[in-house]
Amino acid sequence: MNGIIDLHLWQMIAAYIFVIILMVIVKLKGIPREKEILISSVRMTLQLILTGYILVYIFDSPSPLYTILILIAMEAFAVYNIIKRTKIKLSTNLKKIIAFSMITGTLSCLFYFLFVVVHISPWYNPQYFIPIAGMLIGNSMTGISLGVTRLVDGMQSHKYLVEGALMLGATPKMAAKQIVDNAFDSAILPTINSMVGMGIVFLPGMMTGQILSGTSPVTAINYQIAIMLGILGSVALTVILFVQLGYKTFFNDQDQLYISNQ
Repeated sequence: MNGIIDLHLWQMIAAYIFVIILMVIVKLKGIPREKEILISSVRMTLQLILTGYILVYIFDSPSPLYTILILIAMEAFAVYNIIKRTKIKLSTNLKKIIAFSMITGTLSCLFYFLFVVVHISPWYNPQYFIPIAGMLIGNSMTGISLGVTRLVDGMQSHKYLVEGALMLGATPKMAAKQIVDNAFDSAILPTINSMVGMGIVFLPGMMTGQILSGTSPVTAINYQIAIMLGILGSVALTVILFVQLGYKTFFNDQDQLYISNQ
């Protein structure tokens, strides 16, 4: 295997031509997205550069404290990002459910994946712990974001159908079942679709990175299969926790639909 090709500064700068092309296109089309594209590109660059230097230090000085602090920061940012990205007003109880679902679902799958599937030693090895945690938390964050939007929108837009079912004797669980199922389906579908095209339509980032760094394609494939199954489990668990607990926040103690604070 050949060594990885180092990218110099001028090569990195050359890659930003794609950002310029996109900005020109949206400008010509009259789509007001230039500012968002520029901000997201700059933010992505600064965040990754900062992360890179932090990881270099942590990899050189592995510590369970650093690993735990980074994990807490990832979870906190994910929960904050879900709430911030949701344009619909959320109740306090629903925000708590989001946090609980994210933390419980991702940590359960993360520790199982690290200790049973990969079997890392020591348990806080940042070389494995941090990248895998990032992939599981990031994908789960996307899944719950979709689930939140669909659940809240569904409960509000189908308010009268839910109330009608309640008046006919249905329990809150029965009345909200279709909305809950649709929210779960919408949240999990992107992960399933990415798995369908993987290996034929595109090579995923983790596998590509390992191959570029000189790892055997077979080893890279084994890791990619394992991590995709881990992501599927993490997204599914976090979303199912959210939708099964989240719909209850729309009902009061008398099993009446209550969405005035949503």
